[in-house]
Amino acid sequence: MGTSGSTPPYDSAMVIVRDADALSSAMNSDAAYLTGSADAQKNLTLEFSRRARGIPVWAALRTLGGDGVEELVDRCVELAGSAAEGLRANGFTVLNRCVLNQVLARADTAARTEAVRRSLLEGGQVWFGPAWWQDEPAFRISVSSWRTRREHIDRLVALLGEGLAGAR
Repeated sequence: MGTSGSTPPYDSAMVIVRDADALSSAMNSDAAYLTGSADAQKNLTLEFSRRARGIPVWAALRTLGGDGVEELVDRCVELAGSAAEGLRANGFTVLNRCVLNQVLARADTAARTEAVRRSLLEGGQVWFGPAWWQDEPAFRISVSSWRTRREHIDRLVALLGEGLAGAR
C-alpha cells in the first residue's frame, strides 16, 4: 500500500516470456505448507494474493485476438474524437487533444458547466465523471465500452447540446 492507505500506482500487469520454466523458477513462492505446480498462478506473478485483475485483459485477448483489441481501441479513440468534434460544434470548449479515448470539456462558464452536468445526470440517460481543469469545473467522457457505437456518441452530444441550450 502507498501512503495514507492509497492504492499502489498500478492495476494489472502481464508477463510474456519465451521460457515459462525460467519465469516459474524466478517467481516461485512455494513453501512446505503451500506448494503448487510450476504453472500455478502463484508461481507466475509477484503478488499472488491480489485479485486476478489480469483476467479481463486475458479474456479480451483470447476472445478478440490482437487484431480485435486493436480495432476496439481504434474505434474508442475515433468515437472520442467524434464526441470532441460534436461538443465543439455545440459550443463547448474541449480542453484536451483527443489522442486516446478521453474527452475533457466545459461550457463557457463554470455555472453553465455545472448546470449541464447536473441536468444530464439527473435525467438519468448518461453518466460521465466530473473533473476540474485549472481550478474550473469540467466534465470527462471516457469511451471505453465495446458496446459504444456512433449512435451513442451522437445521442450524448445531442443531450449535451440540449443541456447547454437549457443552461443559457
